[in-house]
Order: sequence, then structure tokens, then C-alpha cells
Amino acid sequence: MTLKGWLQWGGDWIKQAMPGYCAFCLSPASAGQGWCATCLCELPWNLHACRQCGDPVAHGASLCGHCLVDPPTFSTTQAGLLYQGAIKHLVHDFKFHASPRAGTLLAELMLLTPPMIQGDALLSVPMTATHARTRGFNHSHWLAEQLSRQLGVPMVAAKRVKDAPSQRTLNRRQRVANLAGAFVFESPPPAHLLIIDDVVTTGSTGDALARAALEAGAKRVDIWAAARTPLGKD
Repeated sequence: MTLKGWLQWGGDWIKQAMPGYCAFCLSPASAGQGWCATCLCELPWNLHACRQCGDPVAHGASLCGHCLVDPPTFSTTQAGLLYQGAIKHLVHDFKFHASPRAGTLLAELMLLTPPMIQGDALLSVPMTATHARTRGFNHSHWLAEQLSRQLGVPMVAAKRVKDAPSQRTLNRRQRVANLAGAFVFESPPPAHLLIIDDVVTTGSTGDALARAALEAGAKRVDIWAAARTPLGKD
């Protein structure tokens, strides 16, 4: 990493590590929160989103083109923010630097934009043992634990049985094929599940996990994430 890169990372770390100050600008935070009112307003909110996958849509539209043509197995997606700017940095600090304050901030931001229907249980996205050892922790499970404690909603677990390549460099169709048959439930899930994740990109992970849940006996599956990557025409 270059000196400029180290200085940038150090500045970001300081912003995340100072309680009582806004995580985004270091001004005094609003009472009981990790941000100031100005930064909260300036975050990249996902104001007009497809109700099913969360991808930004034109004002007044309820579904995106993908969901109209080939709807996923989950019913709705609640992702209150866009994976851009300050939120992208926050997710990166949480996922790749295991910053507990960054994770706590993401959970708190999720609670500002909860799904309309809470669900019977929260479901984190499972990792294979190999991936978990490489990453050091399961960020989806960590978020689900925080939300479970805050809301008093139980958690249930699925198992990942397919160790497929990383999704990060794959397009939508490749992601779907990559995750076919990847998840199983060892016991029947409750009727309504909420999948918890940090970022929804194409929705293929949620689709594969929701499909496994429905096949195992669930009646409805929704997604609740901190942020959505805007796909446009991808």
C-alpha cells in the first residue's frame, strides 16, 4: 500500500473508532447515534427501489425490468441505502477489516429502514468452513445477531454445502449458476424468514437461499440488507 493509501486508511479507521463523534465527518454525533444529522441526510439513501429486489427504479415504478421478466424466489427486499460513497467505505471496513463499530453502525442504519413485515426468524447467509476461516468471521451472521438482540426475533440457520468460486467477479447469470444447490436446511424453517446481509448485488445469493428455504417448508422469504448495489442495465 502507498503512503497515500495508508494515510487514507488511517483516517477512515479513526472515523470509525471514535465513539461520541460522527463516523463520517468527526463532528459531535447526535445523541445516542454514531452519526451527525447532516451526514445522515447526505448518505446515499435508496429512495426509489424495486419492491422485490431493491434495485433503484424510476420514481413511481414498483418493479424493475429483471423482476418483471424473471422474478426471484424471495418476495421483497429492504435495502435502505445504496452501496456508494461513505456506505461503501463502511461496508469495506466491516467486511474486510472486521471493524465492530462499522458493523454496529450498519446494523443501526438498517434499523432506521426496517422491512414492513418483520418475519418469524432471521436467517444469515451461511459460509463454507473454508471461506469462514479465510474471512475470519461471517459478517451476515454478525449483523443478524445484532438485529436479533435488538428486535427480539430468533435466528435460524442454513448450511452451505457447495464451495463455489467467489461471486465478486461474476455477472448475474454466472452468479445464479454458481449458487445452484449451494444451501440446505437441516430442519424445517418457520413460515416467514428474513435473510440478513450487508449488501445485495444481483440478488442471486438471496434467491438461492430463499429457494432452499421454500423447498424446506418456508412459505415466504424476504431480504433485509444494509445497502443495494445499483445495477442499471446489468
